[in-house]
Amino acid sequence: MAMVSIKDVAARAGVSPGTVSNVLNRPAKVAPDTRERVEAAIRELGFVRHGSASTLRAGHSRTIGLSVIDIGNPFFTEVAAGVEDVASELGYAVILGNSAGSTDKEERNLRVLAEHRVRGVLITPSDEDPARLERLRERGISVVLVDHPAHRPDQCAVAVDDVAGGRAAMAHLLAGGAREVAYVTGPLTIRQCAERRQGAAEALAAAGLDPAALRVAETATMTARAGEQAAADLMARGLPEAVFCANDLLALGVLRALLRAGVRVPGDVALMGYDDIDFAAASAVSLSSMRQPTYQLGRIATELLLDECDNPDTHPHQHIMFQPELVVRESTQ
Repeated sequence: MAMVSIKDVAARAGVSPGTVSNVLNRPAKVAPDTRERVEAAIRELGFVRHGSASTLRAGHSRTIGLSVIDIGNPFFTEVAAGVEDVASELGYAVILGNSAGSTDKEERNLRVLAEHRVRGVLITPSDEDPARLERLRERGISVVLVDHPAHRPDQCAVAVDDVAGGRAAMAHLLAGGAREVAYVTGPLTIRQCAERRQGAAEALAAAGLDPAALRVAETATMTARAGEQAAADLMARGLPEAVFCANDLLALGVLRALLRAGVRVPGDVALMGYDDIDFAAASAVSLSSMRQPTYQLGRIATELLLDECDNPDTHPHQHIMFQPELVVRESTQ
């Protein structure tokens, strides 16, 4: 079968080759009815553009990178859905990298993305060292931070106020009468974990309690299994009146271990999660949590990234900070 060209598509759709090129590369600039005609012609003729050739001409591909710290966490799955939806609407593909919280793995993933000449990178960094991101920028690759505040004023970032979230979660537990509270968290080197702890400590201080009395159980991972082990450790040392977990997966693991041991939730222990993933409402005891706008984080970050790529000289860098929302369910009532 002969190779179908852009000229063939243009002839079938009754437009110029330049319009076909715009549909392929800048679809937002083409009127919807014209775009539909061109896309129909592409489908009818089975046109596939030569990706490597167009990459060489443009210096970049029609792909963006997304690097997260734990793709097993439904929070990041929902973020990725928002990213992919916008990318697809604008004619881009997404390459996903999971650092698993490892700076070495993140470094390797970013190197691969650069080798693929991605247009830009969305990243939830594994630590606070901006050097890896600066190397991308030096290569001309735009970078937007997701679920992380900006390192510099000339960089876009979309995040959620985790200090405020930790403060609200702890204030809710204190309002329910708890005075001895444990904080089950992943590594405190992860910014989100550290800031949620900071917010919890601020709420304790505001209530006239000693922030140093907060019992911290730090886990190596932020999984349900890690939450189960943390709960076992807490029970061995004497249960607190309430447990605040740095994410819902930890909280679900804690809940499972407590129920298995015959501990009543919330009768004996109030339990609070964070992220409000779908499983939170569907657990054996529905879980109170701090809701984050996860899908919107992904969508807005991708819109900012691609606008910066298309309009590097006029793009206004934005630092968007969402506020989390307290969702009260059975586990704290």
